Amino acid sequence: METRRSALHDLLQQHNPRWSAMNGMLAPVSMDDRRPTIALADASCMHRMGVKGSQAEVWLHSQGIEMLPGINAWVRTPEGTLVARLGRTEFFLEDSPSATTTTRLRSTLRAASGLTPVIRQDCAIVLSGERTNELLTQTCSVNFAAYSDADRFAILTSMVGVSVLVIWELHTGQRGYRIWCDPSFAAFLWETLLGIAQELGGGAVGLGALIPEVVR
Repeated sequence: METRRSALHDLLQQHNPRWSAMNGMLAPVSMDDRRPTIALADASCMHRMGVKGSQAEVWLHSQGIEMLPGINAWVRTPEGTLVARLGRTEFFLEDSPSATTTTRLRSTLRAASGLTPVIRQDCAIVLSGERTNELLTQTCSVNFAAYSDADRFAILTSMVGVSVLVIWELHTGQRGYRIWCDPSFAAFLWETLLGIAQELGGGAVGLGALIPEVVR
């Protein structure tokens, strides 16, 4: 089977990463993995899916997935899958490297009354480091620093003019962010974020530097 490539593949190539096939996609698992003040990594290789409709939450519940109350909230299942509610009736799911939830759910999900599968081919970026908030204030109108680490909000916003979904959680003991966008705008977003990060002493790293489950 042909291995897929991230929308950021060609841009990452210049950093001389060590590539490894993950979930059918070449992933940059390691490169110059010092821990800069801001680190960016491409996490597009993770399995993800979406489901929407008036029966979407009921269906997820029947599959053993419980959501937090409220709109634009997210949880992680015991297996490690991220589940985010986008609005009232649409959900976004992404597996961790060791989780298989989306594979299981896709095999049982069929379009039905009040239930529609959503194909998710997002570019995913992991952002972490002590000066991350300085980068965010230059690229987005949302004041992420106003939220605590314990707040589990899924923020739909614009970052340097690109529509994004953002959540935050701890990465290797430090607050980090997951950013998803349409792959058509991925190269522009990545280059803009990386340029600002480099001005602040940051840079690109392999995925294994920010997600310990990834074998470098």
